[in-house]
Order: sequence, then structure tokens, then C-alpha cells
Amino acid sequence: MSKELMQINIEKAQQEIEKNAENVSHGKMRQHFHFMPQVGWLNDPNGLIYFKGKYHFFYQFYPYEGFWGMMHWGHAISDDLVHWEYLPVALAPSEVYDNHLKGGCFSGSAVVYNDKLFIAYTGTTNNGNGFEQTQCIAYSEDGIHFEKYAGNPVITAPKGVSPDQFRDPKVWEHDGTFYMVCGASRNNRAQALLYKSSNMFDWEFVNVLAESRGEWGFMWECPDFYPLGDKYVLMFSPMGGGERTSVYLVGEFDYNTGKFCYNISGEIDWGFDYYAPQSFKAPDGRRLIVGWGNCWDWMPFWKDWGPTYREGWCGFFNLPREVKLREDNTLQFVPVQELEALREEKTEFSDVLLHDNETKVVCNDAIFEMKIKINLKDTTAKQLKLILRQTEEHKTEVVYDFENSEIRFDRNMSDGWSKGIARCPLQLQGKEELDIHIYSDRSNIELFSDEYRNNITCNIFSLDDDVNNMITTYGGQVKLDKVETWKLKKVF
Repeated sequence: MSKELMQINIEKAQQEIEKNAENVSHGKMRQHFHFMPQVGWLNDPNGLIYFKGKYHFFYQFYPYEGFWGMMHWGHAISDDLVHWEYLPVALAPSEVYDNHLKGGCFSGSAVVYNDKLFIAYTGTTNNGNGFEQTQCIAYSEDGIHFEKYAGNPVITAPKGVSPDQFRDPKVWEHDGTFYMVCGASRNNRAQALLYKSSNMFDWEFVNVLAESRGEWGFMWECPDFYPLGDKYVLMFSPMGGGERTSVYLVGEFDYNTGKFCYNISGEIDWGFDYYAPQSFKAPDGRRLIVGWGNCWDWMPFWKDWGPTYREGWCGFFNLPREVKLREDNTLQFVPVQELEALREEKTEFSDVLLHDNETKVVCNDAIFEMKIKINLKDTTAKQLKLILRQTEEHKTEVVYDFENSEIRFDRNMSDGWSKGIARCPLQLQGKEELDIHIYSDRSNIELFSDEYRNNITCNIFSLDDDVNNMITTYGGQVKLDKVETWKLKKVF
């Protein structure tokens, strides 16, 4: 093991950050309140945890340009999930199992053990037999400076699993035993494999926690498994799952057998740009998740990662969401309450009846939060349309199609760059109200609907500030019970 080489590579990364951070910070497409790297490339959230009084975000990181490269782990801490302090790079490639130009320290998770912060991550390398992915351990006394375990790797791909399709360990503790779930592919079917350990170093296979029969793709990236109420939840991002980017399953789990049996499935987000969400537990007991705000080139709707690479960076996290279990065992994904600290200059109106083809301007900001309550009892329209960030050349349209029970998020005219229409079903039978909640930042829009069950997140790269945000209706009237908007503070 080479502690010296890891430290050298961390110092090189830090020098690159320090050299470019000031210039990158002035990029016109930089987010105002979504977490992003100081420089370079960011993708999956890693090691999300609350440790020694701070929230910790680790993240897949390539500090040398705004494209994917040899993976490091970036690191930041926060008191409130809104304001973040960047810390030194936590992990850098340095060992035979993780030091490769197309590999590195891939995704993983964190857990506290003996008052130390332990990281489980995937080491990826190529020693002449194709890419090999193994599960590795690092640990830290202070949560900042890490040492890789001399006995790495602690788990290698089991028989029948391709070594290049075995990754993304998520670790948790239960009754004094540590458990790890990893994504895998066997016989072109996705699996979540379960392991256990008494000390974080010595692991034994337990069972195939769950698997696809083809309906959920051939590989589950970034699987996450956690209790919620009296149920368990398995989340993953499926490869080969069509347009799905983030899936959840709800069911029962037996620690004696290591088998998860689910009877509920759903989408965490239906948009183009929500991937690899990871969960963690807040100190008050809430189950929170954070996802990466982008997508991969193998997805059917992929165009590219956007134009921010021209500014020396690419990638950000979507807003932290609280996961809530409903009575019917479906899940809600609610923006965390801490985000209310961003609000300023509130505007509100209520009891507005929009007639057919009538349009109302709601606000004139590009960076905003908006909440809408629609009275369905007094609504007869076939469609409600939100026209967001409209100028003479650009606009983003969100159609609530009541006639066809569908939401459509159209970004084809958003910025001269982005493409595509994201869709999700809209079930309103028997309901008297429709709720809509929107966060608009410089380079993305997060849309929440139907009690935070039908959510669509899409990146747009519009630099326009002189914009209109409007509501219009087609084929009848719409009753707006309440519309609230806020300007939002800039924290990055």
C-alpha cells in the first residue's frame, strides 16, 4: 500500500483546485443553491452521513477538467444542508486495485464504527484482463484525512458476476453487525448482493438481496437499502431499464435469510437528470436522499452533459429530499425543510379563476421557488400549462394534461442546447386538489407534484434573467386556490 502516493495525488488535485477555483466560480452557468464542485467534474454522491456534528457530502470527482476522468472523492461539510464548506480531497487513486486512467476510487458509502468514519468504495483498475471492480475500505479518525486498509480489496466479484459489473457498496449497521449491498450483473440480469461483517474488514456473502428478471435491466448502479417505518426500501439506478433513472421498491426484509421481498415499485424522479440517489439518516431521524443532476451517454434520451465544461466544471447534486412512507406504501420525496432558509421576497395571491386560454404572469425571476394549489373541483380545463423562464427566444413548458393523465416537461426550447420531453403519469381520480412545487436554479428545474410522488428534474442552461413565469389553461377553466413564489438567496 502506498500512503505516500495517495497523498501526492491528493496534493496534485488540491493544487489544481486552488489554481482554477476563482476563475471557475465566476462561470455564468454556476448554480446559486445546488451543491456543485469548485472545479472539474462531479457525478455520484458518495458517503453521505452525519458525523461529529456535521453533514458530510463526498462525491465522485475529477478535478482536472469538466469531463469524467480518473475518479477521486471530493468532500464538503455543512451545518444545515444549505451552506457548504469544501474540504481537501478525501480519496485519490494510489493502489494496484484503484489506480488507472479509466478507473479510480468509484462510488461508495460511509458508516461510523468505533468513533471512526469508515468508507466502503469500489476500486476500479485494469491489469490486462479488462476492468476489475472490487470493494475496498478506508477509514479516518477526524472524518477528513483517510487511510486505505492494507488488506484491500475486501470483496471481489463472485462466481458468475463479471468483474467489471460489481460496484457501489452501500453499508449500514444493524444489531452490531455491518451489512453491505452491492450492484452486480449475472447472466445479463441485475442483482443486489448482500454481505455482512463484524468488523468492516472481513466480509461474507449472505444472499442475493433482490434481482431483476429483465424488467429492471441488466445492472443496478448505486443500490441503497434502508428501513422506513415498518418496511424496507431498495433504491437503484438501472442500466438497461429504458428511460428509468432512479427506481424504488418497497417490501419486507428478513435478516435471517438476507432476502428482500417487495410488492411496491415506483420512480423517484421521472426527469432526465436525476441519477444514483444515496440515502442517509439525519440526526433527527429523517431519511434523506441526494441524487446526481445529470445522466449517462448510454441512456436513450442522452444528448450530452451540457455546456458547463466550457467554464471548467460539470455536475451538481439535486436538492436533498426527505423520503416519507405513505399509508399505501408508496413513497414521497419532499425537499428538506432546511431549504426554506433560502427564501426571501415572497409574493402570494389566491382564489384566482383562469378562463380558457387566459394567461397569468406569476413571477419574473429566473432563480425562484414556487408553490401552487389547484382546486380540481372547480377546474374543467383539459390542460394546465406552466411556461417557465420565457423570453423571446427561450421557454420551458410543463403541461398538466388532465384529459390524458400525464405531465410533460418540454425543454426543447429552454436554452438552445437541451433537448427532450420528459413524461410521467398523473393520477387525479377522486382527488380534490393538485399541488405543484418548483425550484428553479441557474442550470436546472426541479418539479414536484401530487404530494411529491410525481417528480421531474431536468437540466436547462439558460442565461436569461429578464424572464416571465406564467400559468395558462386550455379547454376550460382552472381554479388556483393559492400561488406562492419566493426569490432565493445565492449561497455558491
